[in-house]
Amino acid sequence: MNFDLKTRLSDPDPEIRRVAVLEIMDGDEDDPIGLLLGSVADSDATVRAETARALEGQDSAAVVEALVTLLQDTDASVRKAAAESLAEIKDASFGPLLLPATQHANAFVRAAAFRALRELRLAQTFDPALAATADADASVRREAVGALGYLRKPAALAKLAQLAVGDPAPEVRRAAIGALGFGAADAVRTPLASALNDVDWRVREEAAATIGKLRIATAISALIALLADEYWQVRAKSAHTLGKLKAVSAVPALIEALGHEISNLRKEAALALGEIADPRAAPALTRALTDTDPDVRKLAQRALGL
Repeated sequence: MNFDLKTRLSDPDPEIRRVAVLEIMDGDEDDPIGLLLGSVADSDATVRAETARALEGQDSAAVVEALVTLLQDTDASVRKAAAESLAEIKDASFGPLLLPATQHANAFVRAAAFRALRELRLAQTFDPALAATADADASVRREAVGALGYLRKPAALAKLAQLAVGDPAPEVRRAAIGALGFGAADAVRTPLASALNDVDWRVREEAAATIGKLRIATAISALIALLADEYWQVRAKSAHTLGKLKAVSAVPALIEALGHEISNLRKEAALALGEIADPRAAPALTRALTDTDPDVRKLAQRALGL
């Protein structure tokens, strides 16, 4: 035991205690987790936050329980650090310890629990996550949707499709659209088509991306229309998907996008034109060989087979 370190963990100066927490995992302590757990209830928020960060990746029942406790801290920085550390849990055997937190009275705790459960893919998460899609708090609904997306159960598709077009919060609609990416194209075609007209540009962007993953060719006309969207991010994602779909009818609009002032959009247009391989694009791609952006030049060169 490093007695100097133990002494500093109880020093009156919180900065000394905080630095001691940082040193615990880098040392050769016999029980580093035990030392960290002793700092969970420190009187200073900066020490508690540092402790929450230090516990990241230390999968054990005691650590999970401590982090769930810190989710309820009075200080926002501590709650945030605890949520981020819980999200890094990789051992699914500790997932059941998080399930009760999905029913907690505090919305932040519920959301953080679903976020941590997401990548663990526990079958037991399905029912509480499905129920939480009706939660009054948008952040909880968003994280519950994320958990359902990772579970990839067809039984969730109807609810996800409903949220994709009907939830009042754009972040929930966007998460639901992304989660629909595991479904069969026929089951999700209608909500994804509707989402291409969503009032929020991030939802439209996500819909274009998910359509690309599912290769839904019936959306080509709507995607071409989105090449004139007011947000270049939506245009870029639509161009990317049109390339995946090898949409010959999109070539004129993609040629126009190749001249846009935003280089990221020009890159996606060049990439898409290369995938479609329509000879009508050759003159525009030849001009793009002198583009100011080296990535655009490289993609144009590739598209031309040079």
